[in-house]
Amino acid sequence: QSVLQGIILLPLRVICLIVILLLAWLFASIATFRQPGRGFLPLKGWRRRIIHTALSCVTRTGYMLMGFQVKVKGKVASLTEAPILVAAPHSSFFDAIVCALTGMPSIVSREENLKTPVFGTILSSLQPVAVSRQDPDSRKNTVAEITRRASSRGQWPQVT
Repeated sequence: QSVLQGIILLPLRVICLIVILLLAWLFASIATFRQPGRGFLPLKGWRRRIIHTALSCVTRTGYMLMGFQVKVKGKVASLTEAPILVAAPHSSFFDAIVCALTGMPSIVSREENLKTPVFGTILSSLQPVAVSRQDPDSRKNTVAEITRRASSRGQWPQVT
């Protein structure tokens, strides 16, 4: 009986996850369409709300469809309390759970990830700090960008 359930549920979950992924891509595309100061200025107004609410909700729904139920104990630190949020060890897709639960903060990511179809658009909408593995000054530039965003007094979202 459990094999029969798996045969039925697996394709349904995959289809739902594809729909969720396409919805996330759509919201990210809308939020970044003709974005002024792309990458240099923070998203504001309706663009930020789309990322904060819609993309966060879609991501949570995707994880729920995969069978993950996350319960937050305590209170998530606000942007003014913690401009930098640390999620470690960055070795799996579980970091996205932290992003979804904290309102889709900016993240630090490899530049190559931004060029990935669909995922790159979603990632770009989070306004990541892109790290280049070929640039010898990348580490210094990344630290400077994180510092600039963290000291922006709430103009930029939290950096994870």
